[in-house]
Amino acid sequence: MKKLIAAIMLIGTFSLSNAQTDYYNDYRRSITDVNWQSVVSDLVLSSNQANQIYALNDRYRDYDTWDRAYTNNPDRWRTDRYGELERIMGREKYMKFRNKYYKGQNPVAVYNRNKNNDKRYKHMDKKMKMHKGKHGNGHH
Repeated sequence: MKKLIAAIMLIGTFSLSNAQTDYYNDYRRSITDVNWQSVVSDLVLSSNQANQIYALNDRYRDYDTWDRAYTNNPDRWRTDRYGELERIMGREKYMKFRNKYYKGQNPVAVYNRNKNNDKRYKHMDKKMKMHKGKHGNGHH
């Protein structure tokens, strides 16, 4: 029983850190998947706005700095980041950015949907339901 509890705790810790890494990877893609120089020129942003966007993109240069900010709520990076971008660009230019790069969808929802559609973990749901079904309440 002690081995089982230890294994569950280890898996839980690994799953949590793995989920954190997935959020961080989404955060990084939100920066690297966009050509920010094109955004600046397409939207005719001022040099001050461009500098603010580049500073925002450099805010968390590595996983550790990002994790310190978002360890308790890794979900929050999306609303923080896109709220900042809207503040920097202004509502009208932000909407143009959103329409071009996210086809009019809220980027927060785009990244959130990716979390819900992660095929790698879909099979785990079925296994957990089967396991609970076989063993009643899950306790022996």
